Amino acid sequence: MSGGYRIEGRRAAEISASVERAVGAGRLAPGELLPPMRELAVELGVNPNTVAAAYRTLRDRGVIETAGRRGSRVRSRPASTPRESIAVQVPEGVRDAASGNPDPALLPPLEQALAAAVAEQAGRPVLYGAPAIDSELERMARAAFAADGVPDGPVAAASGALDAMERALFAHLRPGDPVAVEDPGWGSLLDLVSALGLRAVPVPVDDDGPLPEVTDRVLGQGARALVVTDRAQNPTGAAIGEQRARELRTVLSRHRRTLLIEDDHGHGIVGFPLHPLAGATDHWMLVRSFAKVFGPDLRLALFTGDALTVDRVRGRLRLGPGWVSHLLQDAVLHLWRTGTVDYGEVAASYNRRRQALIRELAERGLTARGRSGMNVWLPVADETGVVAGLLRSGWAVAPGARFRLAAPPGIRLTVSALAMEEIPALADAVAAATAPLQAGRYA
Repeated sequence: MSGGYRIEGRRAAEISASVERAVGAGRLAPGELLPPMRELAVELGVNPNTVAAAYRTLRDRGVIETAGRRGSRVRSRPASTPRESIAVQVPEGVRDAASGNPDPALLPPLEQALAAAVAEQAGRPVLYGAPAIDSELERMARAAFAADGVPDGPVAAASGALDAMERALFAHLRPGDPVAVEDPGWGSLLDLVSALGLRAVPVPVDDDGPLPEVTDRVLGQGARALVVTDRAQNPTGAAIGEQRARELRTVLSRHRRTLLIEDDHGHGIVGFPLHPLAGATDHWMLVRSFAKVFGPDLRLALFTGDALTVDRVRGRLRLGPGWVSHLLQDAVLHLWRTGTVDYGEVAASYNRRRQALIRELAERGLTARGRSGMNVWLPVADETGVVAGLLRSGWAVAPGARFRLAAPPGIRLTVSALAMEEIPALADAVAAATAPLQAGRYA
């Protein structure tokens, strides 16, 4: 235990700092078991409660994880190490099918929207004490949510979807609580769960979203929250259909104390209708960002939910940034109100490219997934080998390790940077990179 490294300190802060330094320096390896609290307390000559407080701090910071009688271990991936670091650097001359960004050609020009926002505030700048959300933006958001069948609830703004999710999880959960997450799922969310000291519990995903029977089991075993992507799921492209939504709502009705968070980042870039789960539990949030349809740098997401959840999140926002810039709100309002973006054409463009890639891969004997959005997920036998092989042939793709907990290996291919005529060449490269690995697997 602790690999020969001697943990030091007399106070909880000193003990936790000693462990954290050792982890950072590599002297305590990922997965390494720490001494039992009572044993370490005797060794250091301190009260066991002091060691318990130190371990609690380390757990809250995402440095270690605790498993009851099985002890405390250094996390296999410290929460401070983002999954985005498990990525391929795209050299010059290599085509990028890895980044997950929207197609710049489909994003609206922002000059008029930002100019309109500045003009809106000319002579009457927003000052302290102003409402946190523009009344017209709030009205339009509420109408859009209602049109999609989302239950009535207050509307608020955050600086992106992850910002809203973090504040909701913080408002309802405590370090150590288990959270049910999609597997494979959004790497940034998995990072966030770890950074909050929460424990991610994987729920497998098919083309219709989380599997109901596994969701029911995980919630029954004590998961305090469930985070679901309604459509354009990253990385698989899953989208919750009407039947799956009914099944998941039935599951959630048996676990009404679960915090339900729905991510609808695909709004505006998919033609697939929304089938919300909102309202199936006592506490819920549905968050809709504008990053994919208007541009990632417009750091704005609108969310609704039950009154208690929204009030708690707004309270935390008031104590931090206070509000999302009204210049950004007014710019988004201008884009939304003037119909600058043709949502149908945007969705159709991604749909054509995604379906073409799936079809081309199928013609080469490879079964890929991608029901909606801009990503295609391809299960592979050895994702490291496939990623390396594709890079050598001039293509960068995202390794599945960024998105997986217990799911089998795979790679994510993003179609937003691809022209239609490039897709057969990418499919050829993928087939060539997977062929030797598949042959070796069955030899």
